[in-house]
Amino acid sequence: MIELEGVPELIDPVMVAAFEGWNDAGDAASTAVAHLDKEWKGEVFAALDAEDYYDFQVNRPTVWLDGGVRKITWPTTRLSVVRVGGDKPRDLVLVRGIEPSMRWRSFCNELLGFAHELGVELVVIMGALLGDTPHTRPVPVSGVTSDPDLAQRMDLEETKYEGPTGIVGILQEACTHAGVPAVSLWAAVPHYVSQPPNPKATLALLNRLEDLIDVRIPLGELPEDARAWQVGVDQLAAEDSEVAEYVQTLEEARDTAELPEASGEAIAREFERYLRRRDGGGPTPGGHATVDGGDGPGGAWTPKDNPGGRARPPKPPRPEADTEAGSGTEAGAEDEDSSDD
Repeated sequence: MIELEGVPELIDPVMVAAFEGWNDAGDAASTAVAHLDKEWKGEVFAALDAEDYYDFQVNRPTVWLDGGVRKITWPTTRLSVVRVGGDKPRDLVLVRGIEPSMRWRSFCNELLGFAHELGVELVVIMGALLGDTPHTRPVPVSGVTSDPDLAQRMDLEETKYEGPTGIVGILQEACTHAGVPAVSLWAAVPHYVSQPPNPKATLALLNRLEDLIDVRIPLGELPEDARAWQVGVDQLAAEDSEVAEYVQTLEEARDTAELPEASGEAIAREFERYLRRRDGGGPTPGGHATVDGGDGPGGAWTPKDNPGGRARPPKPPRPEADTEAGSGTEAGAEDEDSSDD
């Protein structure tokens, strides 16, 4: 039995989780949860025992100095609570950590124990994968669930994925078996610019989360960061004709695939979302941006150095003409290897 001290009774709590590693291309999902924690001043109330779940040769602890005293921070998963005010107050239980190295079933059972004790009504797990999607278009975000009734009620896709999975898929399945409603939100990150951070993908995940749980999320500087990111990638792509040509190919494929979606019903749904956001209590700090990140001004973006020292998108292979988009992946993206290596 998990005993929680100092955690007050929560209002309609939703658990929102993300894990660094294989399920977190461009660090988009873990950054989204970190953003919620920062903007709403989350209070950490629990941390899982790192000894039980992590290989410290894979995820090493860090040493730091606090007033001349050496301290160690161990890689783990932490839980915090944030209070969301407004006309419809609701509390969030944020789960942020690293994909565990071992004992995944025990890991999920421990998180579900917290969910049970806190009265969590819904679990939302965010992830990001690499896909054949152009950086110039809105970031695709798929909402999937294993529950057919939940899929119909919340306008989600019922997952049909078969293949290798990460802790996101395992936790969602554990929730289903425990009778806890669970949803996964997956953002598709362009595989040719996969280096973190990716604020545009993070923004897309937060916008989809906002629609899903009906809360207003303060975005802070994230919309401006997303615009600067796109400007920076545009500049890098323009310097290489092969990359620019490949991006154009992806744009044409994306536009062709989405043309049937431009129906009256789809337009009406988007207009309803706009009205909900406009009438949801006024603008939040930093305003609200669409997932495309816009073309506004912004500072130049510099890709984070990776172990190979590459500072620009790699030249991508040309896609085969008969490639079927969206086949056989956990979130509807093309590339089965969706890890953020």
